[in-house]
Amino acid sequence: MGSRLVVVCGLPGAGKTTRAEQVAGVIGAVRLSPDDWMRGLGIDLFDQPARSRIEALQWELAQELLALGTNVVVEWGFWTRAERDVRRDGARRLGAAVELHFLHEPVDVLWARVSARGREEAWGSRAITREELEEWAAAFEAPDAAELALYDAPSR
Repeated sequence: MGSRLVVVCGLPGAGKTTRAEQVAGVIGAVRLSPDDWMRGLGIDLFDQPARSRIEALQWELAQELLALGTNVVVEWGFWTRAERDVRRDGARRLGAAVELHFLHEPVDVLWARVSARGREEAWGSRAITREELEEWAAAFEAPDAAELALYDAPSR
């Protein structure tokens, strides 16, 4: 059986980490999260250049793991179709199956979760604001049925 890339897509507060942890446990996968690495390295969660570099390193690692037959779960948010397409196509070139887990909740639910957890304040320079969350939700490119059809069905 070949390797599998699981792409976890959604805004802050959508439940990406919870889903990624669940899926990784079920399919025996390595979970890659930029927030985890940034916290571990003492990098502010809002440092976008550092986040981009970490995601690039994680993608290099993910490709190596997939080529070795290891399952990988990536929880970067994947807010654009182009970003999802690049990762899906790259994993497929390595012979991996690719799942997309799209988590969507209304902004009010996201806001309630983000404000309750306080994760960003604890590990970053500040908390996410409601205005930011609304801007991000407006800019988010949700996958449509045609895009979802490009992915493999969940393995379990």
